[in-house]
Amino acid sequence: MVATRSIADYAFVSEGVQGANGTFYLAVPPARLGLDIELVAVKVISGVTQDDAVRRGARELRAFAAVDSPHLIRLYDAGQDGPSLYYSMEYSPLGSLAQPARPLERAEVIEAVADAAEAAHALHEAGIAHRNIQPSTVMLHEEGAKLADLGLAQTLVPGQTATGIASIEYIEFLDPASLGGESPSRATDIWSLGATLHRALTGVGLYGVVPTTEPLLAVRRVLSSTPVVLEELDDEDRQIIERSINPDLTERYGTAQELATDLRARARRIRRD
Repeated sequence: MVATRSIADYAFVSEGVQGANGTFYLAVPPARLGLDIELVAVKVISGVTQDDAVRRGARELRAFAAVDSPHLIRLYDAGQDGPSLYYSMEYSPLGSLAQPARPLERAEVIEAVADAAEAAHALHEAGIAHRNIQPSTVMLHEEGAKLADLGLAQTLVPGQTATGIASIEYIEFLDPASLGGESPSRATDIWSLGATLHRALTGVGLYGVVPTTEPLLAVRRVLSSTPVVLEELDDEDRQIIERSINPDLTERYGTAQELATDLRARARRIRRD
């Protein structure tokens, strides 16, 4: 593979893929990291010119990296190169729930979301909301799925509402309360986990087809619609999703660990049957 460009001392070996609030590359890790691996994933967030924003982003990344969970992606490094903030993390060759390297069985999908829920719970216990849970941030590994790509947008641009900073692709996975200005929390991440499970199981979002090429129309569609869980889902799967996105927080899962426990039990029943 031939490097297409670089940042800091990372040599990129792939074209960039646009993700939430940044661009992802595969790169050769620099020798200074002492990693015995061939490739890492690097996310580049361009236009971060204020030192305070960089410090906030680096501080949150360090907090993410300090959380102990086998289902959180490993972060290796973070820094600034000119107007860009970048960070490197472990590479997931099996893809994500959005683009798996091979077709997944139903139980595998449910187990992957359970892994992501356990990772989210570990973050929540450390006082961190993920803010970017969707199929593309649930990375697939032989040893289980891992939650990646912490949502840094509100950290880098504090004070903005979710409608002003969320990527359009993420809108359908965002708790409507967040669109109304609610602060990120356990509850909003649990909503995102439920929306992620619905999309991964059905191939359809809770709002149907969202016009991602028209940002204003996408936001209007979500704000003016009620999330719909497909009737053709299995009753147990539908009940888990409905509880995850219940607008009444007393009826929603209280923790992501509770959601993970139900998902694992559901996957076991599917495999047994």
